[in-house]
Amino acid sequence: MMAPIIDMKGVTKNFGGFRALDGIDLQVAEGEIVVVVGPSGSGKSTLIRCINQLEEHGGGTIEVDGHAVRKGANLTAIRAEVGMVFQSFNLFPHLSVLRNVALAPVRVRGLSWHEADARARKLLVRVGLEDQIEKYPAQLSGGQQQRVGIARALAMEPKVLLFDEPTSALDPEMVGEVLDVMQQLAKTGVTMIVVTHEMGFARKVANRVVFMDAGRIVEQGPPQTLFDAPRDPRLRSFLNAILSH
Repeated sequence: MMAPIIDMKGVTKNFGGFRALDGIDLQVAEGEIVVVVGPSGSGKSTLIRCINQLEEHGGGTIEVDGHAVRKGANLTAIRAEVGMVFQSFNLFPHLSVLRNVALAPVRVRGLSWHEADARARKLLVRVGLEDQIEKYPAQLSGGQQQRVGIARALAMEPKVLLFDEPTSALDPEMVGEVLDVMQQLAKTGVTMIVVTHEMGFARKVANRVVFMDAGRIVEQGPPQTLFDAPRDPRLRSFLNAILSH
C-alpha cells in the first residue's frame, strides 16, 4: 500500500483552555477526495489549518508527502505543495484577477512573469473567468472571487488542495457555480480535503466523508454509508438537523 500523502497521528490543538482537536488520526491517500462535516466548533477548520500550519498543532505528528509539518523548519516548501481556498476569498484588492493568480508562482516557484501569466490565463479559462482577467476583486461577484481563489491555489500546482467552507460566505445563487468548479477539479486526480455544509456535494463527489464532533473524528466512511446508515447517534442527529432545512 502506498504511503498516504497526508498522515495525522494523535494531533491535538488547544486554544487556551478549549481543546479544539483531541487526538486526531487521519490518513488521506493521493487523489482521494475527503469531505469533513460536523457542527460549528467541532474542529473541522482547525484540522485543515493545522495541515499547512496556519494553526500550529500542540501534540501529535502531521506529515505531508513524507515531510514532517512543524513550526519553522520547512513550512514554505510544504505550503507550496498544499493549496488553500478560504471562505473569505483573501484576494489582493490592488491587483488584477490575472496578477492575483500569477503572483505566487513568481514569488514562490520562481516562474517568470511570462510563464506565470500564461499559466494563470489557462486556469482562469478553466474556472470560467477568462473574460474577467483585467478586473479587480471589487468588480466581481462573491462567486467569481471564490473561483479566482481556486485558480490562485491551482496556480502553484499543489499536491493537496484544502477548502475551508468555500461557499459559506456566498449568496445562495452563487454557491452552485463554485461547487461546479470543485466538482470538475475532483475529476482531475488532485487530492482534496473539503470542509463544507454542502451535503449534496459531499454525497456526489467525496470518496470518504469524515464526521467531527468536539474535536474528534466520530465516524467516517463512504458517503452512501455515512448518510444512509449512520451508526453514531451524534451523526444521526446532525444529519437530521442539517437535512431537514
